[in-house]
Amino acid sequence: MITDTASTSLSESENADSSQLVEEMKESIRRQLRLTLARHLDNATPRELWMATCLAVREKIIDRFIETQSAHNERDARRVYYLSLEYLMGRLLNSNLCNSGLREAVSSALGDLGFDLETLCEEEHDMGLGNGGLGRLAACFLDSMATMDLPAIGYGIHYQFGLFRQEFDNGRQIELPDDWLKYGNPWEIVRPQYAQRVSLYGRVEHAYDDLGDYQPRWVEAKYVEGIPYDLAIVGYGASTVNFLRLWEAKASEELDLKTFNQGGYVEAVREKAMGESISKVLYPNDETENGKELRLVQQYFFVACSIQDMMARFLRLHDDWEEFPDKVVVQLNDTHPAVAVLELMRIFLDEKKLGWEKSWNLVRRTFAYTNHTLLPEALETWGEALFEHVLPRHMQIVREINRRFVEEELASKWPGDHEKIQNMSIVEGGQVRMAYLSVVGSHSVNGVAALHTKLLKGKLMKDFADLYPQKFNNKTNGITPRRWLLGCNPELAKLIDSVVGPEWVTNLNLLRGLEKVADDASFQEEFMKIKQGNKGVLAHMLESEMGLTVDPSAIFDSQIKRLHEYKRQHLNLLHILTLYRRLLH
Repeated sequence: MITDTASTSLSESENADSSQLVEEMKESIRRQLRLTLARHLDNATPRELWMATCLAVREKIIDRFIETQSAHNERDARRVYYLSLEYLMGRLLNSNLCNSGLREAVSSALGDLGFDLETLCEEEHDMGLGNGGLGRLAACFLDSMATMDLPAIGYGIHYQFGLFRQEFDNGRQIELPDDWLKYGNPWEIVRPQYAQRVSLYGRVEHAYDDLGDYQPRWVEAKYVEGIPYDLAIVGYGASTVNFLRLWEAKASEELDLKTFNQGGYVEAVREKAMGESISKVLYPNDETENGKELRLVQQYFFVACSIQDMMARFLRLHDDWEEFPDKVVVQLNDTHPAVAVLELMRIFLDEKKLGWEKSWNLVRRTFAYTNHTLLPEALETWGEALFEHVLPRHMQIVREINRRFVEEELASKWPGDHEKIQNMSIVEGGQVRMAYLSVVGSHSVNGVAALHTKLLKGKLMKDFADLYPQKFNNKTNGITPRRWLLGCNPELAKLIDSVVGPEWVTNLNLLRGLEKVADDASFQEEFMKIKQGNKGVLAHMLESEMGLTVDPSAIFDSQIKRLHEYKRQHLNLLHILTLYRRLLH
């Protein structure tokens, strides 16, 4: 009886807490509608109600966010800084509700107000910050690090238009701008007080100090500002809320007032337009020289802002640079942010005056590099002339890194083997090889699957693996089960809960427990019922969105990618035909 009473009291307490939370969320949604959007519940549009709901959820998240950052600062935690040119975050309302444990309360609150959560979620536009697997991996890593209570900050670019929206007219591709920020983004917080200044172009002035040591100066540079936008990253069932910091380019001078007053209206804002083009679109077309230059500028812009930001955070608690790699680890997601190796080296050399050997030791202990490709032609390179034009001081530094690498490491390992040395050189044939710079400048290099890493070590970078066997390792990539199962297939998640419990959401090894019911008829029936229901939802969407009538009992083969030659959709269609013919026979 004591146990029953305790159980009943606990249940009543939980119900009371749940009811109170529902009331809190209803009041918060109404308040956001009224105070932020100047709307009453009766005349709010679905998008405005979605916006108010997001802001109400953000209120709850922000408290945890502030507590997390305070805790990390108080215990002087070592942080992971994840640099990626892409992030495919997906829709955040449902994801944040699942991870924060607010989904049921918000769903009930909206239901009481006369609205449906699932319908409102459709109002959200994906953030235009990525293109494909590289960006989705980055987003999944941020989710995982927060869920595992790891202190981490992601860095990227706050693109205005993302890549592009792909449509077809009579078989011809039409590229339309993806204006994802058209209605604003309720999840982000702009932080102008943490803006960073970035130098570009100019020239290097040769100078020497009183002791005769070389002290070059980067002069006559142009400047652009990076304005940070922060996005909270909520860990599932965890107290940790990390963040993604995205940099938006802004001209250092908004308006040349003198030129404007003299009637040169277009010329007066030319610098502003050029500066802000840096964060306009993901992957500018690089078929022209201007496009290539913009890509390099774009990569350096976000890297320079990020390095300055993490150094400022380090200096709040430390004054000994020897401690830097113990508090800062920077993960390079592919070679796009590889110029960070040179930027950190430049700051240590030119601004902190640490000397070459100490600076290079600190840099190599700080960086780690993830390789994503096995195609030699896909490894990023930059022409020396372009690189020197945009980043004259960095070109000096990479040449010196390469000289020392060749003379001190390669020549001693393979004396007289000029072909091997030429093949491994960071600067060779008028090109700066960013993948090689990433390997040489990092303490860890990983592939993204066992086979990929094996081929990376055995073929693409065999010579580097022979030189640095301790650097190369494998980190098999996965996807977050929070978004890709719990969030997008809740009925299946409930079925799995009934067999193995809810802990699988943070420990996928527990899914092995499903093996014991794989042949169970009742489990199979329930599983197929859920699957058929989801296929029915898809069939309804195809009919309402595209006017296509399909049989929900058909076999669906889906490739969720933009149409492109290298995505090999045509090959996939041929495979479907092959499978169909096999089924017929």
